Amino acid sequence: MGNQDKLVSIIVPVYNAGAYIEETIAMVRAQSYKNWELILVDDCSQDDGRAKIEGCMAKADGKIRLVAKSVNEGAARARNTGIAQAKGRYIAFLDADDVWMPDKLEKELAFMEEKQAAFVFTAYEFGDENAKRTGKVVHVPEVLVYRQALSRTVIFTSTVLIDTEKTGRELIQMPDVKSEDTATWWKILRSFNGYGFDEVLTIYRRPPKSLSSNKLAAVRRIWNLYRKEEKLSLWYSVYNLFFWALRATLRRL
Repeated sequence: MGNQDKLVSIIVPVYNAGAYIEETIAMVRAQSYKNWELILVDDCSQDDGRAKIEGCMAKADGKIRLVAKSVNEGAARARNTGIAQAKGRYIAFLDADDVWMPDKLEKELAFMEEKQAAFVFTAYEFGDENAKRTGKVVHVPEVLVYRQALSRTVIFTSTVLIDTEKTGRELIQMPDVKSEDTATWWKILRSFNGYGFDEVLTIYRRPPKSLSSNKLAAVRRIWNLYRKEEKLSLWYSVYNLFFWALRATLRRL
């Protein structure tokens, strides 16, 4: 496998992320795995994030690209824009406020090759608004199939790595729905097993009032995915929602 064949395209949707974006770019540049490109999709930010990105690009040897959207369309379409622009065989997603360990890409790619997998993800740890580690770790199973995934949320977007040579690019396009990332992982898992590398390589920054902290909204989002996207029966939806909520609660204790 040639070096260019192992290029990882890192896709970051950016919306008013000026407080974090320089740190995010520096974190990617510090990765021990060096064969990457960073695609930052600015979704019509209204802060100073774009100017900061442009300042960082001047120092990055052409490995960073800014894609400036003309219309704000949300994270799903921003990621899809990045996928369309990506040159790499491998796609990694990173949200602008999350934190990667310096060896995240190196270890995850090695794990993917070991398993000959199309779709892998890692364990992660919750951080506070400053990304300070809280000790609350979400462990992942070595293998995850579609039916198992319906009743548990263990795949976190910023931990995912996908081999598009196996999946193709159409399969990983995100639908324009709430919890679009979860809907995408389920879509992939209908065709491929997912493999979990149970080492914390990502910190999930969670401000106290973040969208993910709104439990009722989260329940509504997952319920709509069951009924509208997956077309599950009423009772199978109730069954999966019960175990999803139970595991989500236990994970946050």
